[in-house]
Amino acid sequence: MISMYTIGFTKKSAEEFFDLLKSNNIKLVYDVRLNNSNQLAGFSKGKDLKYFLKELASIDYIHDTRFSPTKEILNDYKKKKITWSEYETKFNELLNLRKVQDIVKSELSDKLNEICFLCSEEKADKCHRRLVAEKIKGILKEKDINILHI
Repeated sequence: MISMYTIGFTKKSAEEFFDLLKSNNIKLVYDVRLNNSNQLAGFSKGKDLKYFLKELASIDYIHDTRFSPTKEILNDYKKKKITWSEYETKFNELLNLRKVQDIVKSELSDKLNEICFLCSEEKADKCHRRLVAEKIKGILKEKDINILHI
């Protein structure tokens, strides 16, 4: 069985965040935020986060907006122009349009057991990182993947 993780940093201290990653043996944090440089939590800014992950936990870092929503989809949801259900539909259509199945099979397939998808939302239920993880699980049906939100 493959354990694939997701994490949000909101409402987590730096200590809690890094301890969760280390205790789950994460080797790669895969940041799927649209913008990784203007978050309120100081430790989560892209360049700082990459440094902290490497220095504190020997964890690699990738920021990849191919798994991010567009600004329009994100803003429409935040401004309540669309529901979460509509957001899910639009985001999954976007992933299909971007042909993420090719990315998953060529770049991520062999890294899943040590990967953690990062976004800002505290909980995964209404965060696109959950949708990304579910999409990957669906693309790699032949693998026994368990998604864990930490």
